[in-house]
This record gives sequence, C-alpha cells and structure tokens, in this order.
Amino acid sequence: MIGYVTLGTNDFEKAVSFYDHLFATISAGRFIETEQFVAWSTGPNQPGLSVTTPFDGKAATIGNGVMVAIVLDSIEKVDAFYQKAIELGATDEGKPGERGKGSGFYAGYFRDLDGNKLNAFYFEAPSA
Repeated sequence: MIGYVTLGTNDFEKAVSFYDHLFATISAGRFIETEQFVAWSTGPNQPGLSVTTPFDGKAATIGNGVMVAIVLDSIEKVDAFYQKAIELGATDEGKPGERGKGSGFYAGYFRDLDGNKLNAFYFEAPSA
C-alpha cells in the first residue's frame, strides 16, 4: 500500500549520509535521487523512505505524533539497526525490547539527525 514515506531535512547532505550508512545495514539502496531528494528501498517493488528539503523553501519541521516504522526479519537485525542509528548520531526514544508482554512485537525507537521519529521492529505473532 505505501510506496514511500518522505521526511524533511534542514541539512540535506548530512541526512543523506546518515541514511546511506543506516540503510546499508539492511541492504537498502538509493532508488530515486535528485539535487534535493533521495529515496532508499530494499527492492524495486518494496516501500521506501526518502529525505528532502521542503519544496516551499521553508524550514523542515518534525511532525508531532508522526513516526516511520521499518520492518525487519529478526530481533538481531532490530538491535543492529537501532545501534547503527545511535552510532550515526540518532537519539534514543526507547531501547530495543519487547513491547507488551507476550505480544511478539519487538522494537527500538530513535530520532534521526533532524528529529524525525523512527523505529525498527520485528513481529512474530504469538502461537495459539
């Protein structure tokens, strides 16, 4: 359903470098690139995430209550992705762990260099 999500940035080069390094950990690469917009994805028919300088020329701001969730296929990948984000300068918004006892939902939350909130998560439905 979702093609890609776009986050605004006030430092385009820093944001692109952050996401290049972060997304390399999950084999995601650039699939669209212009002078003020770059998008990454794990494949041609997979959803992506992009950063851009705002079209209207005004400062980019974060959305209160907005969060982008990146689905990964293991707890170990969630831990590694979260840790890489922190190493690249992201700020912690909730260390990786299970959310809701017995829920099967495992996630780590962080804010990128512009303050946009993201999480990496793995979900394994509890067996009946």
